[in-house]
Amino acid sequence: MEPRIEILSKKNLVGKSTRMSLVNNKTRELWHSFMVDREDISNVIGTDLYSIQTYDKLNYFDDFSPQTEFTKWAAIEVDSINNIPYGFMNFAIDSGLYAVFTHKGPASEFPKTFQYILGVWLPKSEYELDHRPHFELLGKKYINEDSNSEEEVWIPIKKKD
Repeated sequence: MEPRIEILSKKNLVGKSTRMSLVNNKTRELWHSFMVDREDISNVIGTDLYSIQTYDKLNYFDDFSPQTEFTKWAAIEVDSINNIPYGFMNFAIDSGLYAVFTHKGPASEFPKTFQYILGVWLPKSEYELDHRPHFELLGKKYINEDSNSEEEVWIPIKKKD
């Protein structure tokens, strides 16, 4: 599984977020809350959804513990952050270099893809993690637990020193 390397242009998003850990996973509740009210968001660009993770420390994965919290977002891209509906917040992903992988298969098998990215591809590559948001782009081919589902996995990277 080889990624494409891409420079992402800045994205303005509107969504909802929550703090969680892998042990205290609140992904289902977050997405349910987002999807119920997402039609209230104006200025939407396209239909792709963003599942974003922000980690407090760059070495989150070096000192990995399933109890360590991070912030997860459920969001959609907008062309303006004016008129954000009640209960939603804006979030910007700044421009930067990303390795983009395609996860194929059910969402429940995503940990295998992520382990490959961090445990196999990244150490052998000329890149290291950058301290910016990680995200999955859930487009038309994303079907959650379907074996034919596809999603793009965007990993922030920079050249190794």
